[in-house]
Amino acid sequence: MGAPEKDGEADRAELRLIVPGEAMLAAYTEALRRGWSPDNIRGEAATREELEWIDRDPCGFIASMVDRDAKGPPIALPDGSKVPRLPGYRLWLWDGEFCGSIGLRWVPGTESLPPHVLGHIGYAVVPWKQRRGYATRALGLMLAKAAGEGLSRVQITTDPDNIASQRVIEANAGVLVERFVARQYGDKEHLRYRVPTAPVPT
Repeated sequence: MGAPEKDGEADRAELRLIVPGEAMLAAYTEALRRGWSPDNIRGEAATREELEWIDRDPCGFIASMVDRDAKGPPIALPDGSKVPRLPGYRLWLWDGEFCGSIGLRWVPGTESLPPHVLGHIGYAVVPWKQRRGYATRALGLMLAKAAGEGLSRVQITTDPDNIASQRVIEANAGVLVERFVARQYGDKEHLRYRVPTAPVPT
């Protein structure tokens, strides 16, 4: 799910998506301690869980960031139910410092997702790196990686009042397809976008 960001001008050449590693873990951990959460749905609860996991097993935490075979434990939804994990991975936004995270998940052989999965891609930029266009750039980079997984288009959701995130998605050629209510996420209304993974011809 898209994260709030007030996008602005950015020196986009500096931003990269990197595979999480132990060398960058301290920067990631510091962002968590400053109150940032990589999970826009679970927020502080996810932050606490990750800090505890890093303290207990930092190597295991890093290894969990890439799970192409969906070997990780089931996912706990806000309504308390648990669902199987999908293949996927998370990358970190990096401009010389930690800037946020972005994840991709998919169902092999199809572009469809189970009803409980809000989207293929979710991202979150740390507050002190916002207003630089990083979310827009990171999403564009991840769309190219999604194409490499055989996806010609992806779904991304955001909140109706999150205008900044809507602009990020639309800047990457996303098209609004529906408003819907996700019962397993507290009956909140969401916007679902369809986003091509290749540039739209002009």
